[in-house]
Amino acid sequence: MKHTRVQNIKFEDGEWWYHGQADGRRRVEAHVKKNETRMFVDGKYIAKDHPLHKPGNYRTFEEAAFSSFEKYESSTEGEVYIIINPAWKGWLKVGMSYDPKIRCDSFQLSSPHRDYKLYYKRFFEDVIIAEHEAHNIIDNLSLKRKGEWFKTSKNDAKIAINKL
Repeated sequence: MKHTRVQNIKFEDGEWWYHGQADGRRRVEAHVKKNETRMFVDGKYIAKDHPLHKPGNYRTFEEAAFSSFEKYESSTEGEVYIIINPAWKGWLKVGMSYDPKIRCDSFQLSSPHRDYKLYYKRFFEDVIIAEHEAHNIIDNLSLKRKGEWFKTSKNDAKIAINKL
């Protein structure tokens, strides 16, 4: 049984009972149902007021944090975005993400001025193909390219994405 120690379960009075430390005995079904709202990390109970609380049984906090991304890998939906930074005049990044705002925020960690800006984003059913096509179009318009970074105008990049 999920989150239930077998040694705490006893058959009494014709039913299975869980004997807890503080709250006496309760039916096993009630105990299991209560545990569905609890979080356990490496077998230890995590209080509901913990900032990372998420019901479930996890080996590590990292596993808990990334457990909601199970379908992320196979999802084709997302947004193609443009990120700019005035420190890199004329350069912009064209990428894809399920959440471009979070992606932009991740760039802020490497900037003491926190000056990366999400300039534009557009949703696509198949973001992988859309990003690839956007890169090809923008590459033909740009003066230089370094991976997903292009030296081109913001407006030209935005128009290219909207043509998809």
